[in-house]
Amino acid sequence: MPAYRAPLDDIRFVLHDVLGTEQLRALPGYEEVTPDLVDTVLDGMAQVCEEVLFPLNQVGDQVGSTVADGVVTTPPGFKEAYATFCEAGFPGLSCDPAYGGQGLPLTLRAVLDEMVCSTNLSFGMFPGLTYGAYEALHAYGSDELKDAYLAKLVSGEWAGTMCLTEPHAGTDLGIITTKAVPAGDGAYHVTGSKIFITAGEHDLTPNIVHLVLAKLPDAPPGTKGISLLLVPKYLPTEDGRPGTRNGVTCVGVEHKMGIKASPTCQLQFDNAKGWLVGEPHKGLRAMFIMMNGARLNVGMQGLGLSVTSYQNALQYAKDRLQMRALKGAARPDQPADPIIVHPDVRRGLMTMKSFNEGARALAYHVGMEMDVILHHPDPARRQEAEDLVALLTPVVKAFFTDVGFESANIGLQTYGGHGYIREYGMEQYVRDSRIAQIYEGTNGVQAMDLVGRKLPAEMGRLLRRFFQPTHELIERESQGDLKDLAEALGQGFRRLQQGTQLILAKGMRDPNEAGAAASEYLRIFGLVAVGAMWLRMARVAQDKLAAGAGPKEAFYRSKVVTAKFWMTRILPQAHGLMASIAAGGETIMALEPDAF
Repeated sequence: MPAYRAPLDDIRFVLHDVLGTEQLRALPGYEEVTPDLVDTVLDGMAQVCEEVLFPLNQVGDQVGSTVADGVVTTPPGFKEAYATFCEAGFPGLSCDPAYGGQGLPLTLRAVLDEMVCSTNLSFGMFPGLTYGAYEALHAYGSDELKDAYLAKLVSGEWAGTMCLTEPHAGTDLGIITTKAVPAGDGAYHVTGSKIFITAGEHDLTPNIVHLVLAKLPDAPPGTKGISLLLVPKYLPTEDGRPGTRNGVTCVGVEHKMGIKASPTCQLQFDNAKGWLVGEPHKGLRAMFIMMNGARLNVGMQGLGLSVTSYQNALQYAKDRLQMRALKGAARPDQPADPIIVHPDVRRGLMTMKSFNEGARALAYHVGMEMDVILHHPDPARRQEAEDLVALLTPVVKAFFTDVGFESANIGLQTYGGHGYIREYGMEQYVRDSRIAQIYEGTNGVQAMDLVGRKLPAEMGRLLRRFFQPTHELIERESQGDLKDLAEALGQGFRRLQQGTQLILAKGMRDPNEAGAAASEYLRIFGLVAVGAMWLRMARVAQDKLAAGAGPKEAFYRSKVVTAKFWMTRILPQAHGLMASIAAGGETIMALEPDAF
């Protein structure tokens, strides 16, 4: 049976020592976010995730969510777990207090996302989609819609979804055919089919609020003609209870490779009553609030599953006895040595460990920048944060999920044959993690977003938000006791700069050249971004050691060693990736389709 313990020491190190919770407390509205409050919230998250969510993870996979006559039933224990989750106030953790939210930083929501994804990814889909619906409605909904729905979403009493994909229209939303016709009373009648709708139907809440992309009768063609509508499963009564059933039906649930407890639904809208969210034909602007938040959340899915895979692989490597260490018996009192003595096993574990801790720091850094966007009094500082978050969103989504899947495979590999057996739990993490590279925009789409939109945006302004502080960090640390790490990061950073220049130069002449380089470029970006966080963490750890770390000496030494591993064993991948980018797209595009 697998196990999980929230890595609170590592989480607190990033929040308190590296990023500094005092940075949060300095923002208007967060004055009461003290280190003690943060630690209390973390303890509460850990307790619910370890004791309530994690024990349901395997049964959720084995039983799954089922559908009969349009009614979806979640696995045993999920309803009770959801009630506990809501009682703890987690759905409204960072929501507006005006609607019953706790108003805590988005940085803490990133921590919650990691823990939930580590313990029960399928469960996390339900509140995750609800929070996305809250964000879109809070930003663009009318006062009437906000008053009717937001408090219900914030408390978790009602759930939310986003309905984008249609059988013929996935990434290309401009060709959707779902229609919204005025009903004459300010509402609309929505008709069409949507697929791949996460939590589109379930038994956790008495009502579900669907945010649906559709086209009005006068819609211009393409994405400029898409509107967003709120379509509830049940039409609310005047006193806020679920009333008449709306024209929304679940006609099927997909049978999937993983995340089986999360119902992925096919929904049919038949003259369902809905209300416009935001302006007509401006639905993508509102929906992208949900999608961008969802992309960051999906990145946390890759990280969360990697963390749990690592914890279990590490424990197995310490317990499993096989063969002797290459230098001779490490445990002569035993018939064989634990496999953690073997270099190749350690290579896998260190790969996972260095990614987990570095990616966690980057994710929380992005979360803190999102708090700056919401609360910093200086418009210029808010713009800097907005630029950086926009730039790093495709990197977090794609890089975290690519490496998260690789980590889940390393974890399974550590177990050997036992990893392939269901009861040990490792094969579930491989299956569950695979979807994260696909939904909320495939990782190839994320790479194209990075090179096609983010690189040239605002004459390179978004890039400068990352490049300038990274350059300054390398220069600062090149003069001291971490100069070897700074030089290693500098080499990777130079590859990123070279790749940027090549893509911008070639891509202007031939868009296929930018497309051919996109995935490798995003990978380099992720390697360097995590490397920059490792250099920051190594600086803090080194200073702690120099000041006398006492009982935490081993903890801080581990940080420095793991930083060196990332810089010397993982970051050098950037050199080979740069060679691929420099080779250009000729061999990718040369063959005619019939020649494949």
